[in-house]
Amino acid sequence: MSGHAEVKVKIPFGNKQLDAIFNVPEKKLRYGVILTHGAGGDMNFPHLVSLAAYLASQGILCLRFTCKGLNIAYRTKAYKTVVEYLKLSDDYKLSGVFLAGRSMGSRAAASVIRQLSGDNDDFIQGLICLSYPLHRPKLQSKLRDEDLLFIRCPVLFVSGSADEMCEKQLLESVASKMKAPKKIHWIDKANHGMAVKGRTEDDVMEEINVLEGRNEVSLEPSLLQAKQAQFPQPFLIEEVLQPSDHLSGPPLDPLQELCIFLVLQAPGPDTVLRMGSHKS
Repeated sequence: MSGHAEVKVKIPFGNKQLDAIFNVPEKKLRYGVILTHGAGGDMNFPHLVSLAAYLASQGILCLRFTCKGLNIAYRTKAYKTVVEYLKLSDDYKLSGVFLAGRSMGSRAAASVIRQLSGDNDDFIQGLICLSYPLHRPKLQSKLRDEDLLFIRCPVLFVSGSADEMCEKQLLESVASKMKAPKKIHWIDKANHGMAVKGRTEDDVMEEINVLEGRNEVSLEPSLLQAKQAQFPQPFLIEEVLQPSDHLSGPPLDPLQELCIFLVLQAPGPDTVLRMGSHKS
């Protein structure tokens, strides 16, 4: 994998400042990811640190930040501030960004996308939900799906099949109603914290992140253009990764799928592939 640098910053937020860290790749693409934590913890939650490092190793800028608080409106306001900060940054000129979060952080990201959807601005390209909290534990009758049903940009869910805050059948039902291109990757038997009985945390994180020795996925413009010629019509991600394809090899982990599923759909001269809406 390519190396990357970490740059700590303070992002103004009202009369406060949000602690944040850029993971800056050596070789940059034109897109980035903003990442934040759940109701507890901070930007140094192990899964987020690992994800940020992986994305940077693939040439994708990642900005993760901390925002303490249990009020979703407050978290959403902070997230919008971070989006605007990155959009106006003189240091990192990006064509677009993907909003990501774990648990409550993914709810805030979804809310930001919905609130900004009327701006006719293509800066936000997609949503990444890690352990999306679709409902409170044992309260499946009240779903937090309003923002998801409104969103039109591509969405990737990575959730545990035993998540007590995201019953599998309920998320799949919500996904079937979404108008946006979407994909769900289930971590077998994982709970809301991505813990799996009988497996170590490192073992589970290996599934979520790239496994040592796996082939890196190239996102070079020449590869994308070749794919466009091969698949001129809207396609599912599975159609791209055929057994004969030179991208194939060991099965892709969720984060490799993330890079392909989301980055291939971003408009622009260097990312020209599109995906049509489909059922998960």
